[in-house]
Amino acid sequence: MPEDLIRRNRKWAEQQLESSPDYFSRLAEVQTPKYLWIGCADSRVPAEVLTGSPPGELFVHRNIANIVHPDDMGLLGVLEFGINALGIRRIVVCGHTGCGGVRAAAEGCDHGLVDHWLAPVRQLYRRHGEALSGIEDEQRRLDRLAELNVARSVALIAENPIVQAARARGDEIEIEGMLYALGDGLLHKLDCS
Repeated sequence: MPEDLIRRNRKWAEQQLESSPDYFSRLAEVQTPKYLWIGCADSRVPAEVLTGSPPGELFVHRNIANIVHPDDMGLLGVLEFGINALGIRRIVVCGHTGCGGVRAAAEGCDHGLVDHWLAPVRQLYRRHGEALSGIEDEQRRLDRLAELNVARSVALIAENPIVQAARARGDEIEIEGMLYALGDGLLHKLDCS
C-alpha cells in the first residue's frame, strides 16, 4: 500500500516541476502561512483542498471533531509556534456536516478511548439538549451540534493564554468559526468570531 502513495507522490512532484521548475526550492526557503487552520481529521475534509490553498498558505492542526482541549499539548504547540514563530494572525476553526465524531458524542454509547476525547461535545449535547431536541431532522440536529462545537472551540482559543499574550503585545489575532458542508463543498462562516 505505501508503494501506491510513493508512486502518486513521484507523479505529483514531476507535475509540479514541469509547471514550475523552482517550485520546491521556493517552498524550502521559508514558511509564511497566512492562516492557522484547526479542523477535523476526517479524510473527506482536507483543508488545503477545500480552500483551494497552495502549499505554504495554511498551518494545519487536525483532530477528531476539531475539538479544542485546553490541555492538548499538540494543539498548544501548534498555536504557540503558529503565533510566535510564524507570525500567524488569523485562526480558523472549521467543523463540518456529517461529522462522525459529533455523531459518536451524541449517541451516548461506548466507543472506547475516543469517548474521553469527545467529552466536550457530549457536554455540549447535554447543555443544549432542549434546543437540539427541537430539531426534528437528525442530521440537521447533529450539524447544529457541530456548529456549537466550533463556537466552543473559538471561545477557548480566544481565552487561551498564548492568544491573550499575543494580544497584550498588540498583535491583532482574528479567530473565525466555519462549517464545511460535505453535501455541496461550501464553507460557511459561523457567527462566533
